[in-house]
Amino acid sequence: MNASIWRSQAKNVWDITQHRTLSNILCRNFHASCVVTAKKKKQKGEIEEKLFLGRPSNNLRIGVVGMPNIGKSSLFNALTRSAVAAENYPFCTIDPEEARVTVPDERFNWLCKQYNPEKKTPAFLTVIDIAGLVRGAASGAGLGNAFLSHVRSVDAVYHLVRAFDNDDIQHVEDVVDPARDLEIIHEELRLKDEETLEKVIGDLSKSTKGGATEKVKKQLETAEKAAQLLAEGSDIRKVEWSNPEIEFINTLHLLTAKPMIYIANVSEDDYLNQNDSKRLNEVKHWVKQNNPGDPILPVSIATESKLVTMSSEEQSEYVTATGYQSQLERVILGGYSCLNLIHYFTAGPGEVRAWTVRNNTKAPQAAGVIHTDFERGFIMAEVMKFEDLNKLGSEASVKAAGKYLQKGKDYKVEDGDIIYFKVSNVQSSITT
Repeated sequence: MNASIWRSQAKNVWDITQHRTLSNILCRNFHASCVVTAKKKKQKGEIEEKLFLGRPSNNLRIGVVGMPNIGKSSLFNALTRSAVAAENYPFCTIDPEEARVTVPDERFNWLCKQYNPEKKTPAFLTVIDIAGLVRGAASGAGLGNAFLSHVRSVDAVYHLVRAFDNDDIQHVEDVVDPARDLEIIHEELRLKDEETLEKVIGDLSKSTKGGATEKVKKQLETAEKAAQLLAEGSDIRKVEWSNPEIEFINTLHLLTAKPMIYIANVSEDDYLNQNDSKRLNEVKHWVKQNNPGDPILPVSIATESKLVTMSSEEQSEYVTATGYQSQLERVILGGYSCLNLIHYFTAGPGEVRAWTVRNNTKAPQAAGVIHTDFERGFIMAEVMKFEDLNKLGSEASVKAAGKYLQKGKDYKVEDGDIIYFKVSNVQSSITT
């Protein structure tokens, strides 16, 4: 019997008896040294891998944040093709709306054609439409406190800013000023983080009075450092942190620790003539001065809203006539790239599925995205590169060419890998 416990074309559910039987077979087929699960201390001279702020899972969540009445719900509608109210007045979104968006990936589409699976599961992005924040939101102004709490639940932020003039659409601050709006939102996020850290520091300080562990003392130092940085106007994500500091910060869900993609809502004319757009240049200047390196995506949300209601033929005619190309795919993919995420695939006649992991994730942890038992019982990963399968046409041809690879626990999964995992000691039923 083949030693692989799990391949994508296997049954989706394994009962406990099956697991035990297959585990016994594996133990006979593989030497015990291959299934050591105890953690080993770092070898002398081994470089510690840098951790990232945030802990995005396979189900990525991104919130759309900004001032009221600037196009957030219209962007959400365009992205998700949903029907959220998008009226011309502030706070029309009373409850945050959520919808899943398929992440575009031609590799996934090719694999589905190749394997013709019974089930197709692409990567998804959950978009959350968060009602507008106003000046004073951190202190409860507008609908601030409730909606700032919703920002805590997301992995990253689309910061939408109005960068167009239109007298028919009111602005909550009366005058259109992108730089001011950007500053207001960032200030409210920082103030909320200061409030969070004040509580954390208070609790940790009480713990240290009676004699605290070294770990608690370090956490207090990290919290105080973070609070000082916020007081100086810096976002948490813009500072270099050590791995122990990052591990602690990740437990706090701080708003300014989340990656941010700026979306400038421009007119169609300004999108097509970006160098001459006064408002867009104001956005670029502010980001360059305050958060250099962060991505900025100019989007005409009014145009996107029209395009999603058109047929493919009508869209093609509109693009030909105007030159405007939809930017929604860039918006979705931008959410992934800002979190340093990649996809690997499992593929077979049963299912083709895309899995999301952080770049440089090692094979056992990538297996753990499927099920935690796979990480604990990891033996090896059988890996094909998408480019090889695409070029050679079949698994058999990939193997014949010597490009079907067996990788151990130190292998770092690469974007586009097609992987079958071999695992042992699976103790519970698994649903994929």
